[in-house]
Amino acid sequence: MRTDAEKNGAQFAQKSDPRVTSIGRFLRKTRLDELPQLWNVLKGEMSLVGPRPERPEFIEKLSDEIPDYVERIGLKPGLTGPAQVINGYDNNIEGFRRKVALDLLYLQKCCLWNDIKILVRTVGVVLTGKGAL
Repeated sequence: MRTDAEKNGAQFAQKSDPRVTSIGRFLRKTRLDELPQLWNVLKGEMSLVGPRPERPEFIEKLSDEIPDYVERIGLKPGLTGPAQVINGYDNNIEGFRRKVALDLLYLQKCCLWNDIKILVRTVGVVLTGKGAL
């Protein structure tokens, strides 16, 4: 991101986001920007699969606009999840609604086999760049 990327406050990511540098665009497309979070997985602060953490700037707004949003907040966040392999990046409130619905469905049907399927699909997303802005 550019140094003044959010001088007017937090913003959702968007296609061809003018705030992202060319290096940042490469890191996002290849998902290399997620590698530091592997350290959080190793420390036990995150799991490999689960709801993605949300930026604090958006939590209050999203919990006001999306029913059941707060149900996903208290859970251990994951490096990847169903919303990332199905929904891609969120850049509007409808994308966040779909993400929350997918996360809640995942939580209802949480099992090792589903985690394995999500991890395999994640590899496909990383290799193809699908869903990257």
